[in-house]
Amino acid sequence: MNLFADIPAALPQELVTLLHQSPHVRIERIVSRQHATPVGEWYDQQTNEYVVLLTGSAGLRIDGRDDLVDMKPGDAILLPVHCRHRVEWTDAACDTIWLAVHVNNP
Repeated sequence: MNLFADIPAALPQELVTLLHQSPHVRIERIVSRQHATPVGEWYDQQTNEYVVLLTGSAGLRIDGRDDLVDMKPGDAILLPVHCRHRVEWTDAACDTIWLAVHVNNP
């Protein structure tokens, strides 16, 4: 699979494509097109998530931090289990493509 292929022209919602799943690991490609987490909502996941930004740019808000994490291609971040976070914005000029690796604690 090419991570930059098969992206629809119309993308009203983020596109999440499952690339691999096993009992302890889930790998996803996420395509955002000017998407953001709805106001007042937070991700609070049951897994550790290691996310790499491949194209575009984004701003992540991590609960408890004053600063916004600005991400550009090649940037990566580990979001531990129950690290509340949200996407404040994604690139207006091009698709923002993420590779997300979710790891369950044994």
